Order: sequence, then structure tokens, then C-alpha cells
Amino acid sequence: MIRMLLRVLGHRYARPVRRTVALMTTTAIAEGLSYALLVPVLRALFGGTPGDARPWLIAFGGAVAVYAALRYYSDLSGFRVGTTMLRGMYHRLGDHLARLPIGWYSAGRVGELSVLAGRGVLQAMSAIAHLLAPSISAAVTPLTIVVVMLAFNRQMGLAALAAVPVVAAVQIWTARSTAAADAERAERDHEATGRVIEYLQAQPVLRAGGRSAERFRLLDDSLREVQRASRRTLLATLPGAVGLTLTVQAVFTVLLVLGAYLALGGSIGAAEVLAVLVLAARCADPLLSLADIGSQLRGARSELARLDAVLRTEPLPEPREPIQPRRHDLEFDSVTFRHGGHTVIDGVSLSVPQGQRLAVVGPSGAGKSTLLQLLARFHDVDRGAVRVGGVDVRAIDTEVLMAQIAIVFQDVYLFNGTIEENVRLGRPDAGEAEVRAAATAARLDEVIERLPGGWATNVGEGGALLSGGERQRVSIARALLKNAPVVLLDEVTSALDPVNETAVHEGIERLMAGRTVVMVAHRMRTVQRADRVVFLDGGRIVEEGGHDDLLRRGGRYADFWEISMTPARAR
Repeated sequence: MIRMLLRVLGHRYARPVRRTVALMTTTAIAEGLSYALLVPVLRALFGGTPGDARPWLIAFGGAVAVYAALRYYSDLSGFRVGTTMLRGMYHRLGDHLARLPIGWYSAGRVGELSVLAGRGVLQAMSAIAHLLAPSISAAVTPLTIVVVMLAFNRQMGLAALAAVPVVAAVQIWTARSTAAADAERAERDHEATGRVIEYLQAQPVLRAGGRSAERFRLLDDSLREVQRASRRTLLATLPGAVGLTLTVQAVFTVLLVLGAYLALGGSIGAAEVLAVLVLAARCADPLLSLADIGSQLRGARSELARLDAVLRTEPLPEPREPIQPRRHDLEFDSVTFRHGGHTVIDGVSLSVPQGQRLAVVGPSGAGKSTLLQLLARFHDVDRGAVRVGGVDVRAIDTEVLMAQIAIVFQDVYLFNGTIEENVRLGRPDAGEAEVRAAATAARLDEVIERLPGGWATNVGEGGALLSGGERQRVSIARALLKNAPVVLLDEVTSALDPVNETAVHEGIERLMAGRTVVMVAHRMRTVQRADRVVFLDGGRIVEEGGHDDLLRRGGRYADFWEISMTPARAR
């Protein structure tokens, strides 16, 4: 486990970890050796001159004091290293997740990562602070005591030594027999977490359907699976725990019988027998704790393995010699992209001259949003090339590429902070006048004026304290403040009320002015202002041209236009 931990975190932590392990091992040996002084103490107490036990008692007290000091420093070292590694793990995980492609973050994976980044990291890193010292003590202290037994009486020492391979075999067998059950339990836990989130998110639908009092079958089934998996894990662990207990009790019984036999034969004194039995009893506690420690270590190791799997996920490669684009035109050159086992974009070629607007329309699932994601390099294409300013996006440094692009999504996410903090994400070093100007251009100032807190109003997690239209205005203000030469718009007005739609359209018009724009839209009001329109279906370009030209052709776009405009005429 230590090797995996260092591989996950990096070998710069190797030295403090090795130092901590050495200190904990020394502490465990000191504990075992301090018990060796019980033999002369008991021998003197049960001999003819009990007063002779005084120097041995003083020596025993000194040994215990040394052990206590070592234990304090080893535990302190473990907590310090554990805390340092916990901080390092959070930084390593956060930095790595920030470099992974956006397309990697599926809905299920986000839920899994939320559990892993919280409970998973804490459980994995707690091994150093809370489990390393007990596990070393449980292994090293009994071995030290066995060596002491061998020094005082070879026969009883050998009898105790015979238990070592048995205990090791029980631990190995338990680990192997519970591996599958532990993995299943972890999988069921993650699934249940996702179902709980789903149940909470589905509350509006359930209540609207008058089913709020009913049980949620998917969640109930998931929780029952967690219960079954927990039961299987317990049943898999039980034989090992019982076997370990029986082994320790059997060895103690053998030592008791052997000691009595040797004492009756005159080979050893009663005091020595009693001392060896006391030592054997001191072995029992750490050995019996192995079952619980082993279970916790396996849990920490499984979480560490999941962290390792995430950290081994390769981010999109960065160019060794990045190229800085000098223009802001866009191009798709015979682009093919597959995702989830099927082709999303199939041989698409198109170009957007600098300063012009391209509208992408088509039915749901046609691949429209994917085109925007490929431009922003959320994914890498399977064939062909996506170019910005004539440069393949794979040859542009990620930070440079993102500085060239402003994106406004349909579903806006705002961080839990003030309105001003969320707007400033577009350009943190912007002056106050620039921030206010961007807000005015996006008509966000109207929202700010009617909020009691003004610019300091907290938007809540995800922007939950604002309406959809208000969140969209914050997003547009953020994009305006960024002042990027390329703008990508993804269905930004599809779910807005008329008032907010009008305000957002005005903000979008200001955002698009003088920039290269690719917009995905269902609302034809936006499409009409595009220089060129592309109709996408099944990942392929079916039609392209100007809005009026496409209407005259009477093809797929004309049908789409007619269908989309029918509700407006009805109103």
C-alpha cells in the first residue's frame, strides 16, 4: 500500500514516509523489549528475595517511559505526514481534474468523483495518520515478544514462533476472500449515492405528479443492494476474524500446557512460565486487532486504487512547441468524432471567416453542441482537424486557446459567491468601470438594481438564488468582460421568458459585434442574423448557405423553419 501511495502522490513524500515508518517500527520494538523486563521482575518477586525486583521495576519504568516518548513522536510524525499527504493529494487531484478533457466528465462520473474527492481521499490518506502505527505495532511487537521468548526459553519461543505463518496465512486468505465483496460494496455505495441525488433532483416531478408520498423504487432497490453487499462483505470477513481468534487462543493454550509440562519436569521455574504467559497475553491484543486493522486498510487501499485510476487518466496532450494563432477564423477540415461507441460528427468540413457569424441548426442529437465542444477542445477529433486562425487546436496551448474563446452555455453554472465575483471570472484583473460596463451591456444592471444586496448579492450554489434569465445575463456579462475574439453560443435563449429573452438577445448582439461567432440555436430569430447557416443531421452537413437562400431551396432547413415559426404565428 505504501508503494501505491507514493506512486499516486509522487516520490517527494518517500523520505518523510520512510522516516515515519522507521520511527513507528522502533516504537513497536521498544514496546516488545520493555515487556522482556517483566521476566526478571516476576522471577525476583516469586523468588526468595522479592526486594531484588526493585532495580528491575525501575528499569521497566524507564523502558516504558522511553516507549511512551517514542510513541508520542511516532504518532505526531504520522499525523504530520498524513496531513501533508492529504493536502498534497487534494492539490494533485484538483490539478489533474482541471487538466482532464471536459468530455470526460459524464453525469455518473461527476457523482463518483464527488464521493471520491470527499470521503475517498480522507479514507485513503487516513491510513498514514491512523492505521500505519497500529498495523506496524500489530505485526512488529508480537514478533519482538517472540524473539524475547526464544531468548528465555527456546521451546516455548519456538511454539510461539510456529503461530507466525498461521497468522500470516489467515490474513492473506481473508484479504483475498473479501476483495470481491469489498469491490462490490464500493460499487453499490456509489450507485446508491447517485440514486439519492437523482431522488432529490426528481422531487419537482414527483410532487407535480402527486407521488411525493410514494417510495422511489430505483432508490429502494439500490439501498437493498447496498444492504446485500454489506451482508456479503460481513460474511466474507467473518471466517478470517474467527480463524485469527481461534489461532491466538490455540497458541496461548499450547504455551500454557507446554509451560506447565516444563515446570513440572523441572526444566523451567514457575516464575519464568508465568512471565512467558504474560508475554504471550501481551501478544494477543495486537494480533486480534489485525482483523479490524486489515479491514480498514483494505478499504483505504481500494479508495487509493480508485484515486490512482483517476490520476492515471491521460489529459489531452499539450503541444511541445505551441503555436500562437494570429487570426480568428475557424475551420473544420473533414472532422470525424466518435463518442460512446457511435459516430457523433461524420466528415464535417466548414469554415467561418474572421468576424462572421455561423448558425448551426438541426434536430436534437444532430451533433450541434459537439461542434462547439470540438472548437473549444473539450474533446480531440478522431480524424481531420479543427483550426482556429489556421492553427490546429491541438497545436495551441490550452490557456492560449481558452483566452481566444468566450462560451455562453444554455445551462449556466455560477459559483457560490457574489454577482460581481461571478462576472469577474471573465477577467479577474478588470477594472471596476469595465465590470460595470459589461453588466450594463448585458442588461445585468437591471437585475442588480432590484436586488437588496446589489453587486454583493450571493447567487447561491450553481446560481440557485437567481432565475434562469438572471443567470444568463451574468454569463453574458462575464463573456463581454473577457472580450475574446471568438464567441460560441449554445442555445442561450431556448428556455427564457419573453422579457428575459429580449434582454438576453440585446446582450448577445453586443457580445457578437465584431467577433467570429458560432451559434447553436432553435430560435430562428437568432438564426436570421447569421451570415451563414449550416443544417446538421446525424453528424453530417445536410444543407448550408444563407438564410434566405436556404428558404428558397425548400429543403430540410425550410421545413425546419416552417415548423419552428408555426407556434409564433399561432400566438
